[in-house]
Amino acid sequence: MWIILAFISASLLGLYDVAKKQALKANAVLIVLLLNTLFSTLLFSPVIINSLFDLGWFEGTRFAISVGSAAEHGAVMIKAVLVLTSWILGYFGLKELPLTIAAPIHATRPVMTLVGAMIVFGERLNLTQWAGVLLAVGSLFMLSRSGKKEGIDFRHNRGVLLVGLAAVTGACCGLYDRHIMHSLEPMFVQSWYVLYQAILMTITIAILTIFKVKKQGSSDPFHWSWAIPLISLFLSAADVAYLFALSDADAMISVVSMIRRSSVLVSFTCGALLFHERNLKAKAFDLALIFIGAILLYIGSR
Repeated sequence: MWIILAFISASLLGLYDVAKKQALKANAVLIVLLLNTLFSTLLFSPVIINSLFDLGWFEGTRFAISVGSAAEHGAVMIKAVLVLTSWILGYFGLKELPLTIAAPIHATRPVMTLVGAMIVFGERLNLTQWAGVLLAVGSLFMLSRSGKKEGIDFRHNRGVLLVGLAAVTGACCGLYDRHIMHSLEPMFVQSWYVLYQAILMTITIAILTIFKVKKQGSSDPFHWSWAIPLISLFLSAADVAYLFALSDADAMISVVSMIRRSSVLVSFTCGALLFHERNLKAKAFDLALIFIGAILLYIGSR
């Protein structure tokens, strides 16, 4: 079941990337991110209110969560900091790169997660799964060559650096998720971490405003886009599926993370159809390697 949930999460993540790219077009990055966290909090507020006041709205379902201890909330706060850091880096990087470049870079995150999982959790992959990982690594090299055709030098491009750092931070978050999901309810984590993210983003914006710090991307004024609430909707649904997958005792974080990165197939297709991005044939080959790698990981986990 955890494999199916991982693929559902991947599909939703692809739609999330598309909505995010659309929302960031000539828009104020931090304001878009703030609204994303606020909308996500709104989606899960009934779960939080129900737990605080014991209203019994979701009795007998997975949406009925406990209030939680101070230690549990501290653990969720750490997750919120990690995710928000990854988001800020990723949002600024995505604004500067074509979606068909940024999404595959982020798709290499499972390789980073794999190394961490082997070190921290002692996970071991079989030969089929290793083949899938090697294909994913090879796809990054091929993608860098495709990027050069669009004037994007992976060694000196700020957007590439930001998306790469976002992937590293995201990998750390994936390992941390695996650690906390053995003891915490998936909906407890999801509901409270989006609230803590909204609080952290509000504080960040307030500090920048009070001290009149020039925000990166502030040259672009904010304008409303219906893609903004869609960011929250797709991401929240993807995260719920992901956390339920990790709560399965048999789940392997390295495999779940690789499958989720196959979301790049959705991102790539929409980038080609909606944003009319270039050099698609070469990038399609790179994506094929990622997709085959995800399939090999799935086969190897059965």
